[in-house]
Amino acid sequence: MAKLRVGVVSPEREIWTGEADMVIAKTVDGEIGIMPNHAPVLGVLVEGGVLRVKRDEGDLVAAVHGGFISVADNDVSILAEEAELGSEVDVARAKDALQRAQASIEADQEDVDARLKAKRAAARLRAAGEEA
Repeated sequence: MAKLRVGVVSPEREIWTGEADMVIAKTVDGEIGIMPNHAPVLGVLVEGGVLRVKRDEGDLVAAVHGGFISVADNDVSILAEEAELGSEVDVARAKDALQRAQASIEADQEDVDARLKAKRAAARLRAAGEEA
């Protein structure tokens, strides 16, 4: 069976590369699932989304904050503004960041920066397999 060649990169580093059976990402148009021989796609990733890469040796999960997904000829490129593997997430820090952001939102419903921080912290927790 054909496999996907997947690369996940951010401006800071290469997050992960390898083969996969399926990639699931959240775009501004909704969640998208990519399997081998998928039609070409270019999508914009949402802020605070979770990327799932289905592999024989187990799923890879990452928090992805903005960027693009490109699919062509069984190559899937995730070009993230910022990304972090679920296994790398400092859960205590992410929970603390979420609590601080939620407190800021409660104090000022118009605080756009706090809303962004809350989305990112929640995505990091989901990627780590924690409740957000």
